[in-house]
Amino acid sequence: MSQIEFGSRCRPLVMAAVLFTTIAATTTLACAQEVVLLVNGEPITNFDIAHREKFIEMSTHKPPSRQQVINSLIDEILELKEAERYTVVPSKSDIEQAYDNVASNMGVDPQKLTQILNNGGASEDTLKQQLKAQMAWTGLVRGRYKASLEIADTDVEAELQLHKPEDAGQVGYEYVVRPIVMIVQRGSPDSAFETRKHEADALRVRFLNCADGIPFARGLPNVAVRDPINKSSADLPPALRSILDNTEVGHLTPAEQTAEGIQMFAVCSKKESKEDAPGLKEIRDKMFEKKFGAKANRYLADLRRQAMIEYKQ
Repeated sequence: MSQIEFGSRCRPLVMAAVLFTTIAATTTLACAQEVVLLVNGEPITNFDIAHREKFIEMSTHKPPSRQQVINSLIDEILELKEAERYTVVPSKSDIEQAYDNVASNMGVDPQKLTQILNNGGASEDTLKQQLKAQMAWTGLVRGRYKASLEIADTDVEAELQLHKPEDAGQVGYEYVVRPIVMIVQRGSPDSAFETRKHEADALRVRFLNCADGIPFARGLPNVAVRDPINKSSADLPPALRSILDNTEVGHLTPAEQTAEGIQMFAVCSKKESKEDAPGLKEIRDKMFEKKFGAKANRYLADLRRQAMIEYKQ
């Protein structure tokens, strides 16, 4: 049999295989996009459920039930619709920034986070949609119930007397710091970081105040002086809080290695603030979260009772 005859006889088989593959792919896509239910006219598809299921499993390390996934999607739609009604909708740049923050907290870049989500069976859009709903809902509840969510100082003091945290007696501070980085090029050997560490230690000895020290540091080769940062000691992790508390105003914190090079902080201002003492802020935040959670849950429950939820399957 010639190659031409063989090709002629096999062509129908090849075409049939291609047709079968196309039909199978089309059927799979159709099933994925099949609407499972409508929430006030907004569809939830099998595709939405599958991606959210994988995302929840990745987040909690525990496979959720199908109804749990559906409930989370229903709540999300109701929250977004209500926020849109009051024009409380985060911008695209806000959502992108929130996505970048999630990646940063995980110690990866946004591209790597997207890859992790895709590999896990979820998607970038799944997380961004959830972040959008969270920001919109938080902004809406805070805005509508601002007055009732305020925590009185007397209530905080009363709670402090009942449940005194370990750091309740600490004094809080408001800091103004300037990050100073001895830049080391990526890929440089450890010796380069060690050299810059010695240079940083020498600068710490000469740095006696921000007025003179900042211009001097800025004039050094391959040194970056960042813009001032205002920080409350109550917002800082205990380790960093301890370092700043023990650094005199006008001096530099001990040098530490970062991805950019060797970094220090110039403590340019340090003012005592009783309202931002770590213990008081922790109690105030917990009281607010409890109050906010109760208000948000009641609000969402009302929206669910009023919602038209129609299951198609």
